[in-house]
Amino acid sequence: MSRNDNAPDSHPVSPIRFFTEEELDALELVDPDRAYRIARAQAMAERSGAHVLAPVSTGAPPDAEKVREAVEGVRQILMRDGGDIELVDIQGSTVRVHMKGACVGCPNSVLDLKNVVEKVVLAVAGVVKVENTF
Repeated sequence: MSRNDNAPDSHPVSPIRFFTEEELDALELVDPDRAYRIARAQAMAERSGAHVLAPVSTGAPPDAEKVREAVEGVRQILMRDGGDIELVDIQGSTVRVHMKGACVGCPNSVLDLKNVVEKVVLAVAGVVKVENTF
């Protein structure tokens, strides 16, 4: 039984994972710049304290201030590569963000959303999902 089986109208949540060293090594052979950016983003997420692999639904809404702090932490990571992010809304257990700057139109923005943004924001109790709005 997963953590969300008892929650009404819950959707299965896949754990967020980082790329393994072997996956990054294989990617580096094909696209060294991309492998570097992913490895760097993962390292920054780890340093920021993003260590939760799957969201935990407490039933209570997330603390808006903690969500803002998490998004600001992610913002600092993305800004190092010319990207940006803003918090749009918190709807129940879903956090809606808008990726901006170099993230707009970047093919790696999907990976950044999954491997960096979700990793950090889902660490806030009560957050179950992170969505990018366009």
